[in-house]
Order: sequence, then C-alpha cells, then structure tokens
Amino acid sequence: MNIQNNPSLMDQLAASYALGTLRGGARRRFETLARDNATLRAAALVWQSRLSSVAELQPQEAPSPVVWQRIENLVRADKEARAMQAARVAPGAVGWWSSLGLWRGGAAAGALATVVAVVVGLNVNGRLSGQVSELTAKLTATPEIEYVAVLTDDKASASLLVTFDPKNKTLVLKRVGNFREPPDKSLELWALPPGAGAAAKSLGVMGADSVARLNVADTDMRRVPALAITLEPKGGVPPGTAATGPLLFKGALIETPK
Repeated sequence: MNIQNNPSLMDQLAASYALGTLRGGARRRFETLARDNATLRAAALVWQSRLSSVAELQPQEAPSPVVWQRIENLVRADKEARAMQAARVAPGAVGWWSSLGLWRGGAAAGALATVVAVVVGLNVNGRLSGQVSELTAKLTATPEIEYVAVLTDDKASASLLVTFDPKNKTLVLKRVGNFREPPDKSLELWALPPGAGAAAKSLGVMGADSVARLNVADTDMRRVPALAITLEPKGGVPPGTAATGPLLFKGALIETPK
C-alpha cells in the first residue's frame, strides 16, 4: 500500500512510532520511508513533540529493587554462559565439559536465565503497555482549541484571553490584565449576535480566580462574531434578562485553522 496517498495511515504510523509500539521490521521500514518523505518525518516529529510535552508532566520514578536484581541475574547468567563456552573450547577441557554434573548445572542455569528473561520481559511489557495507555489517555484529554478571542478595554489593552474547546465543551477565560472587579460585582460573558436586531446571550459568570472555565454548548459558539464582558451585580443578571452593567471588554471570536 502506498501510504503517501493515505494521510490517516501516515498519522497512525507516526503516532505508533513516537509511542514506541511500532517495532522490529515495521519500525525499520518506517524509518526508511521517513528519510525520503518529508511529510512522514513531520508527522513523526509532531507526535514526538506531543508525547514529550505530556511526559514532562510525569513525576520521576525510581526503578524497583526487584528490577535491578533481575538485571543482575541476567548479567550473571550471561557471564556464566560465556565462561562455559570458553572452557569448552579450551585445550584439555573435553573431560570437564563432558561431565554430567556440568551439563545438569548448565541446563539449570540456562533454564533459570530463560525464566528470568521471560519474567523481566513480561514485567517491562506490562509497564510499557500501562504507560502507553496512560499517555494516550492524557493526549486524548488534551484540549482542542477551535475558537480564540482577545477581549480588550476601550484603550485596546488586552484584559482577557478566551479559548473554546468543542471536544470538552469548555470555554476558558484567562485574565491577562490588571482589572479586578469590586467584591459586590461579577464579570459576565456575553455572546454578541450576528445581526443588529438580535439580543446578546449570556454564557456565564466569572469568579474571582485568574482562570475561569464555563461549560458551553458547541451550538452557542457557532456564528458568534464577538464576545463581550459586562460588570453586573454579584452572581450576574437573572437568566433570560439583558445586561444591566457597563460594557468593559470586547473582542472578535476567531476560528483557529484546522
């Protein structure tokens, strides 16, 4: 299959490559294709960037002492196997190598090394699978910004940054200016209508925190040309009523490129 004509497949392969789940010959073939395909290289870099930003949030974890013990067992078993191999090819070692006790000991050591390798492999694969699942879940939960607005005052000074995530139906308002409302007042967010005759719709009331999150339906953000903030009584105006306070901030709602 020519993956250059299948963007979805290219993205899936790039994600698997970045996660480390693309292994063996498939991983080598991907690297060969990526050397001659700038789009595939870019997709891999994008996924690596996404995962690295998620991984930075992970707390550091020291390996379990059991893991180190298993590694030591593997190293010791490998050294013993090399020693037996050297003894077998050494001059005058035929009788020693032919010893039944040695064969039994060598078989036991080999069996032990095999069991340890299998246990370590299962443990590592299990941990890797869990980490991949956790990172994938966090990546899936990463907000998708579809709309952005910068609300400014009458002097064109930015006061609020507004972003909308349609996947989680969340509107995030971040204060970027120095304005703070009085204790008995609240800032209320309004979606301005596309037409002159329609009424503005309240999208919610901000708290005193520097960042506010409002649950907003996707349909409430479609065809909205601008957002505005008014200063209202504590808790905002009653539902279904118009704004009563002064207009403080306003800005166009811009749809981000896809």
